[in-house]
Amino acid sequence: MQSPPSFSRDILARLDKNGPRYTSYPTADRYQAGFGPAQYRDALAGRARRSADEKAGPLSLYLHIPFCQSLCYYCACNKVITRHPERAARYLDALEREMALHAALLGHREPISQLHLGGGTPTFLDDAELERLMAALRGHFRLLPDAEISIEIDPRTASTQRLLHLARLGFNRLSFGVQDFDPDVQRAVHRIQPYESVRDLVLDAREIGFASVNMDLIYGLPLQTLDSFARTIDQVCGLRPDRIALYGYAHLPDRFKPQRRIVSADLPSGETRIGLLDAAISRFLAAGYDYIGMDHFALHDDALARAKRAGTLHRNFQGYSTQPDCELIALGVSAIGRVGDTYSQNAKTLDDYYARIEQGEFAIERGLAMSLDDLLRREVIMAIMCQGGLDFSSIERAHGIVFESYFATELESLQGLAGMGLVQQSAGRFQVTGTGWYFVRAVAMVFDRHLRERRTQAQYSRIV
Repeated sequence: MQSPPSFSRDILARLDKNGPRYTSYPTADRYQAGFGPAQYRDALAGRARRSADEKAGPLSLYLHIPFCQSLCYYCACNKVITRHPERAARYLDALEREMALHAALLGHREPISQLHLGGGTPTFLDDAELERLMAALRGHFRLLPDAEISIEIDPRTASTQRLLHLARLGFNRLSFGVQDFDPDVQRAVHRIQPYESVRDLVLDAREIGFASVNMDLIYGLPLQTLDSFARTIDQVCGLRPDRIALYGYAHLPDRFKPQRRIVSADLPSGETRIGLLDAAISRFLAAGYDYIGMDHFALHDDALARAKRAGTLHRNFQGYSTQPDCELIALGVSAIGRVGDTYSQNAKTLDDYYARIEQGEFAIERGLAMSLDDLLRREVIMAIMCQGGLDFSSIERAHGIVFESYFATELESLQGLAGMGLVQQSAGRFQVTGTGWYFVRAVAMVFDRHLRERRTQAQYSRIV
């Protein structure tokens, strides 16, 4: 069992700032409108050439389903609140056209090793619509026999029969949005879902035979207390999900309108928020979970925990993963993907997305072609986020640089984190400490050139 970390008040105060989550580098706020459908077509053509030369591995595929039946006040996702299920039909039409556009350039039946449906609420789609969607995917791509096929589940819109149908369609991983089981907290964020309903669905998922069950939790929500959140943590541990994601709530009402319905006075104080995190970590570790990094925990024998111990962990737009660094095709409104050395994002509104797709064009609204410096720093930052450090020699061989010269400013800044006990430096390498893993974003931020050049970090969530 891992030992719980020791957080001094001085460290917590000095790290109480905002920062990127590094599901990509450069981060999405750096994407530019000058990158559009033409540039994306070039990137796909490059992928097709690599595939033809057998120099490309399997793809990862993400589909964004934006619809939700009700509004959760904390939510910062791109979503469309509607009580009209018939709206899904046009969206599925557009997704199928978008798949066809990709297949026309990539060739049909490109191999897929990882498929994820996120939202919004993917289970907004009914059984027939999910069956239609999976048939279209299999018609344009080739899902490998051992592919990870996952979907986000809103317990309020799921049932035993729905889980059985998902299994028949090939889904083998489920992620339940829990956030908090306390009734007062649920009312404050407008998401009522009793513990018993989630418990029954998790038990059903085990009985059906899903390979992995994940639960998402949020600390820092209105009306959360140390005692109430401890009860939630104990209830979650009792259900024994394979993986747990524990996110810190980022209250950004100027950016996300739904959050304006949250009463700021009901939010936990900074001290309570830290206590919530500290208690959750201690309870998870005591229950036999390994800390993976950032906000992820997994049972000790889970593939994610094994990858962490073996140094083979990866990170993408869905968080930590055991999959190799796959190129990611992203379908649907606002979806973000990576092909080759480029990032791209689809239009953020349904009207814009439909207008482009229905005209037979990709819906790319912005993106980025990475520079050599971006590629170098991406490798460094992902090594920090996934392996907790790196050997300078591997970077020097791959990029033809002298690490200590190229990153002289960064290594000097790193000494401050070393003085706080978060990093250990030695000749030709550095490594994040056990305590430093809980603040790994702060270590990665040292090497983020774009962040250093910006005047504000207000758009990012808090590190603690």
